[in-house]
Amino acid sequence: MNHTANSLREIEELPDMGITLSDGCRLSARVWRPVDAARDPVPAILEYLPYRKRDGTCARDALTHPWFARRGYACIRVDIRGNGDSDGLMSDEYTPQELSDAVEVIRWLARQDWCSGSVGMMGISWGGFNSLQVAALEPEPLKAIITLCSTVDRFADDIHYKGGCLLNENLGWGATMWSYSSRAPDPALRGNWRDMWLDRLENEPFLPSLWLRHQRRDAYWRHGSVCESYDTIRASVLAIGGWGDAYKNAVPQLIEAVPGSKGIVGPWVHKYPHFAVPEPRIGFLQEALRWWDRWLKNVDTGVEDDPDYRAFLMDGVRPATWYTERPGRWLSEGKGATSHLPLRTLHLTDSGLGGQGGGLSATVRSPHHCGMMAGEYCAIWLGPELPGDQRADDALSVCFDSRPLEEDMDIVGAPSLRLTLSADRPQAQIAIRLNHIHPDGASTRITYGVLNLCHRDGSEHPAPLSPGKAVDIVLSLDHIAYRVPKGHRLRVAVSSAYWPLIWPSPETATLTLTRGALELPIRDRAAGDEWQFPPPDADDPWDIEQLRPEAHVRRQETDLTTGEVHLVIEDDFGKVRDADHGLINGSIARERWSIHPDDPLSARGSCHWTEELERDGIQLRTETSCEMWSDATQFHLKARLQAFQNGSLVLDRDLSDSVPRDLL
Repeated sequence: MNHTANSLREIEELPDMGITLSDGCRLSARVWRPVDAARDPVPAILEYLPYRKRDGTCARDALTHPWFARRGYACIRVDIRGNGDSDGLMSDEYTPQELSDAVEVIRWLARQDWCSGSVGMMGISWGGFNSLQVAALEPEPLKAIITLCSTVDRFADDIHYKGGCLLNENLGWGATMWSYSSRAPDPALRGNWRDMWLDRLENEPFLPSLWLRHQRRDAYWRHGSVCESYDTIRASVLAIGGWGDAYKNAVPQLIEAVPGSKGIVGPWVHKYPHFAVPEPRIGFLQEALRWWDRWLKNVDTGVEDDPDYRAFLMDGVRPATWYTERPGRWLSEGKGATSHLPLRTLHLTDSGLGGQGGGLSATVRSPHHCGMMAGEYCAIWLGPELPGDQRADDALSVCFDSRPLEEDMDIVGAPSLRLTLSADRPQAQIAIRLNHIHPDGASTRITYGVLNLCHRDGSEHPAPLSPGKAVDIVLSLDHIAYRVPKGHRLRVAVSSAYWPLIWPSPETATLTLTRGALELPIRDRAAGDEWQFPPPDADDPWDIEQLRPEAHVRRQETDLTTGEVHLVIEDDFGKVRDADHGLINGSIARERWSIHPDDPLSARGSCHWTEELERDGIQLRTETSCEMWSDATQFHLKARLQAFQNGSLVLDRDLSDSVPRDLL
């Protein structure tokens, strides 16, 4: 049977297709495919996640997978082992078991009579990570991947550590998974749902304890870091990211390292680009279809002739904790990403930031609450999560300002800072923010970087500082594409703390800077769009009944009695009923981060999630909570998981742990 490129095929949906692995574990897949696929086989597109296809990712799945299926693909959304409606237990993220299961699923898909034998893999975040990791294992049917908001280095550029500093997202996302993976399957799909649920509850790992036991870039983190062996990636790679997201560096890194790969970075937070914010959105589905058609159907769609790198150059705008849109224009780099762009050097001196060198003698000793306007490490929940006006943090930092720019400056790439400094303690950290200063003094963060100074020569073998001894460091900031307007200024803000983004060193350290130079990748001024994407398209949205609306709170509190400073985050994700199959789900997340400006050992984080699941008189609820604090030598953790069925407590688990600090 022949279908023209523009014809849409009638599709069917299978809510619970079983894929039984060689060890007997049954994975549950939701499938969208043409009804005639058995007579006219189609390629398969796999998305493989722990985030629950029945209620967790329904909103984005509805917009995306049916759209591809109507255009001649089978889209398979699989719950990984131990999550959603799949059997088994999950022990960690990106385990050899998880990746082995994925390879087995890919080979199983390729053998089905409705599949042409070609398979693609797609995903955002977790699914973007494991798409890259599975591609590196080279399963023969896997011809292409689309990886969104992912990383090539699990230690350097995920939610655990950054610049050798402990990210508080290590606890925050660990709390999220403590909650997510402890939920029950849908009772309508699994007759033994209660036994599966209790098994999960009794065995659910508290992952921050595990992650905190690997404070160096050891074999644990090398596993799954595709930068260890780029040459094993044979599938064709399309990488996508967003400037409002934590995962912005992988796209240019993959373009530079994996021949034939292509990349797109927009202004977006951690979302698929056909429904992401801030706008402008793009026709991601159309771009993805061109990719799939070329590599899974061998149709000449011209993707090989696309520029290697397409990035949205954002106009410099006033600081805000949320944007609905960002003005700017699309840039196009035919070959490579940004490594070929020229660098402009600006020197840090006692006179500020400028093209000429000079003396530098600056002392940095920031209060430990410096960083309260950093925003979320990974903006995802669509609340007030972006970095706000930096003036409050600038006031707690040492700042180097340029003169007003004589022309627009287009910064495209990863700025880096070279510093000569000393510290008065064996352990210290440094945070660098590159800010855009408006004529009235408002301060917009362009990009940033952090470094545990014990990791100055690498994260495999960190070493303490010798107090008072000068060291040379190089600190790379995150990739960005940003225009600073003529007449505005640049600022380099240097602090010795960045709370609550990173956990503080055990002692308050004073840094002395004696030399510094900022290298900026500068691109010739773009006059307008150098590339045009089609407008966003999507399938019909998820049909739900709203039972409780979403609400997002982020506030700072100062206790004038104790002097402690708190950041309070409350994300109520609402409660909905699926209009098709009737499952009800709702969730609420709460975080609190506290510190005294004068005491790094006062740092404390706590998280609490409520998850609800209801169907046919069955009401299930989990309450998961955790806390973290530290003394000079140890990190301390405690966690609790409570599960309720129709209001009655069915399980109550308490965990506690202490982990030695390793130059952290």
